[in-house]
Amino acid sequence: MDWNSKFLVTTRGQIVAELRRSSRTVEELRKTIGITDNAVRAHLAALERDGIVHQASIRPSGRRPSIVYELTEAAERSFSKAYLPVLTRLVESLSERMSTDELEILLRDVGERLAHEQPALAGTLRERAQAAANVLTGLGGLAEVEETPDGLAIRGVSCPLADAVRSHPATCQAAQGLVSEIVGVPVIEACDKGARPRCRFEIGTR
Repeated sequence: MDWNSKFLVTTRGQIVAELRRSSRTVEELRKTIGITDNAVRAHLAALERDGIVHQASIRPSGRRPSIVYELTEAAERSFSKAYLPVLTRLVESLSERMSTDELEILLRDVGERLAHEQPALAGTLRERAQAAANVLTGLGGLAEVEETPDGLAIRGVSCPLADAVRSHPATCQAAQGLVSEIVGVPVIEACDKGARPRCRFEIGTR
């Protein structure tokens, strides 16, 4: 989610700001923002559809209980800008303490652990490759599956770990471990690690 300044001054942006402070009912949002109950509900419905807010609980309130809304975990996480800078510095610190081989093994293990958080997959090799591409896209990589003379490849038009990869190319091993674990077969990492890193993982079928 892109929390740009234009969004944050809209009514929905104000609702999101209030929910960052604490969970709120429709009535509480109405009083704070100064719009009608129906307008609040309409904005909350849109934010729910976008996965930004959810109904957290029911609060007793007179004759009719009130629904309490709060931000989703994904929305909360999206406000942080710390992940990539912290990851980059972490890899830098590890690279000073470990050999290249040790660092690559560690990063592959990180990727495999991330893969284990995904739903179990069956299906064809292509279906599993598409699932891995979807995960990379969900992480910010915008990846797609393409046919190659030797089988399949997952190609990203960008890299979700670009900042870390520019300084430490071994970071790609985390993505390789993730993709290999989801696809269920070894994959060859052939990423572009230049000024604008792009993912590429080759999956041979012959």
